[in-house]
Amino acid sequence: MAVTQEQVLAFAIYEIRLLLAHHLGSGESQDPATQAAAHLAYALHNQAATVLQGGQFNPEQATLALGALDQMLATSFQPRLFQAVRDDV
Repeated sequence: MAVTQEQVLAFAIYEIRLLLAHHLGSGESQDPATQAAAHLAYALHNQAATVLQGGQFNPEQATLALGALDQMLATSFQPRLFQAVRDDV
């Protein structure tokens, strides 16, 4: 069975979400980086599942999810994604 690079990365996101599921929430005693990682993986796990099943997702909706996460956790995932994509061109 041939596996695509997208599926490998989607699998990693999905598994990270499972591993960090108990770090979701607003507990202030948690490590902020671990909490952010848990929420980042959770924000994109549906897209990861879609890719694993051979489908496609709307990237604009995914970037909106990152923006919502940025507002919730005071992170900067959305602008950093845009910068990473811009730098790659």
